[in-house]
Amino acid sequence: MKKAVISIIAFAIATGMAFAQTAEDVLNKYVEATGGKTLWDGVNTYTMKQSYKAGTAADYDMDLKVNLADGSMSKSKTILKRTFIYGIKGNTGWFKVPLGTGDKATQYETKDLNQKEQDNMRRELKEMVLPFWDYQKKGYVATLVGTETLGNKKVNHVEITGKGVKYNLYFDQATGLLARKKLTLSPSEVITEDYTNYATSSYGIKYPSEGTYSNTAEKRSVKLTTSIVFNDNISASAFAR
Repeated sequence: MKKAVISIIAFAIATGMAFAQTAEDVLNKYVEATGGKTLWDGVNTYTMKQSYKAGTAADYDMDLKVNLADGSMSKSKTILKRTFIYGIKGNTGWFKVPLGTGDKATQYETKDLNQKEQDNMRRELKEMVLPFWDYQKKGYVATLVGTETLGNKKVNHVEITGKGVKYNLYFDQATGLLARKKLTLSPSEVITEDYTNYATSSYGIKYPSEGTYSNTAEKRSVKLTTSIVFNDNISASAFAR
């Protein structure tokens, strides 16, 4: 009888602790599971290469270069052997459109990005690698929705909302790693990434390296692969207009 009572008390305490968990607890667990706060705080630059493949003509590769210190980003998207380049630095933003047929050295026409496109790239500076990075400073609100089942995993669902953006993040309870990221930019644009594998960078941060990507605007699901180098030595010319 005494053992049964002790077991009931232990179960009640464990259950109480689970319910006492907050959104911040879940987010902090992910930071620790991917390398720890010290490593994340030490990130100054990163380069990211991604491929979006479904075996169609719409497949593309993306190459990002980011300098967090001065808020610079260069994003190159290559589709059908043509590379389109988006950039921001300071208060300016631009878009480079390739000219010609591609059988000669590529020439570009440079246009200004509108304010909405610039704001979106500035949001991506940190959120591409950590969706909730500095979320409180941005005025975002994080809420622990609860525990759910995703595939065969028990996950903690955290919702983060800000002006014009909403993240629904699903963290594996066992590992603390992110299993799904769902980004809502508008009623007609919802981006979902499901992660099936993680890799560890030479810097020591672990990141999702394989999974699937779908966008309601594009109406298709593709295989997503990612590689990241943190604190890479990026030339200033990468952010030249």
